[in-house]
Amino acid sequence: MTTHKETKLKKLFSLLQPGKVVTSSWLEGLGISRDLQKYYLESGWLEVLGRGAYKKPGDNVEWYGALNAIQEQTNAKVHVGGLTALSLHGFSHYFRMSNETIYLFSPRKEKLPKWFTDYNWNVEISHKETTFLTDELGTKSIEIKQNKVLASLPERAIMECLFLAPKKMDLVECYHLFEGLVNLKPKLATELLEGCNSVKVKRLFLYMADKANHQWFQFLNLDKVDIGAGNRILAEKGVYQAKYLISIPKELAEL
Repeated sequence: MTTHKETKLKKLFSLLQPGKVVTSSWLEGLGISRDLQKYYLESGWLEVLGRGAYKKPGDNVEWYGALNAIQEQTNAKVHVGGLTALSLHGFSHYFRMSNETIYLFSPRKEKLPKWFTDYNWNVEISHKETTFLTDELGTKSIEIKQNKVLASLPERAIMECLFLAPKKMDLVECYHLFEGLVNLKPKLATELLEGCNSVKVKRLFLYMADKANHQWFQFLNLDKVDIGAGNRILAEKGVYQAKYLISIPKELAEL
């Protein structure tokens, strides 16, 4: 029995890397039973992060280490998106990894585990459940301090910002972000627009791309992109943009 426990303990040590989270169900799937987990916990080799999740005793775990566990150990379809993803790709220079909002997106009814939502990550976590874009199209695994996480590419991330606007993101801020997106891939942007079911996002994306006069804008294939009909009012006493059927803040129109 001792040899069995020692063998399993060696496996546990190989999994408990600094900054990593391991879930109880994942450990069980690797042959480390709940009883054995309890034994390791009582012996001081595991520390509870929250119900159903552990970390290395005394270790400091950040949100991205926990998200890595959610993505790789529970197969949840959740990814880093919006402003956070743009920041990780270097498009939002004022963003800091602490005291900021971390934007996560997932399909509807894909909940984050309670151990994650209850823990104090020293950042605000904003989780949006939505299917306005095709699942995982325009996402890629990136590394944050030795933790791989799935995140939106810039083409998808800016659309997620526009989805949150104007209530949770300022449209002028979105446009300033848009101005920096000089190298978007028109093929991917076209595919995302074709699969997008938010008329607001499509209209704003096309308006801002046109206004910013990015070279890639002329290479978008809009034959299958439906922007609907009727005016979409995005600001009180907004300025109407007839080409894209939107009324936008005066501050944005005058930029």
